Amino acid sequence: MLLVPLGPRKKNMNAVWTRRQTLGGLVLALTLPFGAAHAASTIKVNDNTGEVQMPVKPKTVLVYDYGALDIIQTLGGDVAGNPHQALPPALKHYADAGKYANIGTLFEPDYEKVKALKPDLIIAGNRSLPKIDELKKFAPVLDITIDNQNQMAHVYRNIRSIAAIYGVPEKGEQQIKEIDAGIADVKAKAANKGGALFLMTNGGKLSAYGPGSRFDMLYSVFGVNPIKDKIEVSKHGQAVSFEYLLKTNPDYLLVLDRDAAIGNDGQAAQKLLDNKLVHATKAWRNKQVVYLNAANWYTMSNASPTALKENLKQLADAFSK
Repeated sequence: MLLVPLGPRKKNMNAVWTRRQTLGGLVLALTLPFGAAHAASTIKVNDNTGEVQMPVKPKTVLVYDYGALDIIQTLGGDVAGNPHQALPPALKHYADAGKYANIGTLFEPDYEKVKALKPDLIIAGNRSLPKIDELKKFAPVLDITIDNQNQMAHVYRNIRSIAAIYGVPEKGEQQIKEIDAGIADVKAKAANKGGALFLMTNGGKLSAYGPGSRFDMLYSVFGVNPIKDKIEVSKHGQAVSFEYLLKTNPDYLLVLDRDAAIGNDGQAAQKLLDNKLVHATKAWRNKQVVYLNAANWYTMSNASPTALKENLKQLADAFSK
C-alpha cells in the first residue's frame, strides 16, 4: 500500500476551500437583490436639496417632522425616536418613551440623545430646517421641507422618497392615488360654491391666509375659490378683525384653531367667533363656518396621507351641503 503524507494534502484542500468560499461570496453579493448583500446599501431619492443617496431599510430612524412620521406610519414602517411634544391625535402613541426615544422638539434637537442612538437616517422638515446641517454630523438627513409654491408636488415627493427608503414604493403610490381621488372630489364640489376665507385663530386674535400662503394648497390644489379681497402673504398671515370678516363677507369660513392644534388653553375658535359681527356674514347665516381639524392642518401641515385624506373628506362634506 502506498502511503501519502497527509500534512501538505490537508493544507492544499484548505486553500481550495477558502478560494471557493471567496468566489461563492462574490457570486452571492452580485446575485442578491439590491440592499441584501450588505447593510450599507443606498438608494437615490429626491428631497428638498435635489437627488440624494439614502440608506435602504435603515434600522434606526429619527424623525423631526410629524408629516413624515405619519407617512412612515401609514406605510407600515417604524422609527426609533421623535419629539414627544404636541403630538397630534393620530400619532399619540409615539409619545411612549418605552418604545420611542424623545429626541428634543421639532425646533430644538437633543443632540446628546441623537448621538447616543447612532441613527442610520434622520428625517427633518420645515420646523427643523435651521438644524439640518448640525444633524448631518450624526447621520444622513432626508430634508423634506415643503415650499409654499409647490406644496402638493413636494408632499408626493416626500411620500415616494420615504416609501422607496423603506422598500415599499407600491404602498407610496397607492396613498398618492387615494389622495388624488379625494382632491378630484373636493374640486368638483367646491367649483361653484362662492368664495372661502381661511381663518386662523390664535390667542384671541385672527389671521387670514389666501393664495400663495402656507395654506395655498386649499386654493391652488383643492380648487376652493378664495374671496376677492387680496390677502397679504405672510408666514403668520394677515391680521384681520371681525369687521374685516363682515366687510369681505365670505360664503365659507374655514377656521383653524391654532391653540387647539398645539394644546394651548386659548379661547376656543367657536366661542371667539360667536358674536354679532360674525353672525351677520353669509358664512354664519348659511351655516357654512367649518372648524377644520387643527392638528391635521397645522401640526402635520396637511402634508401626509392621514391629514390629507381626512381634510379632503371634511371639505367634500362641507361643500356638499
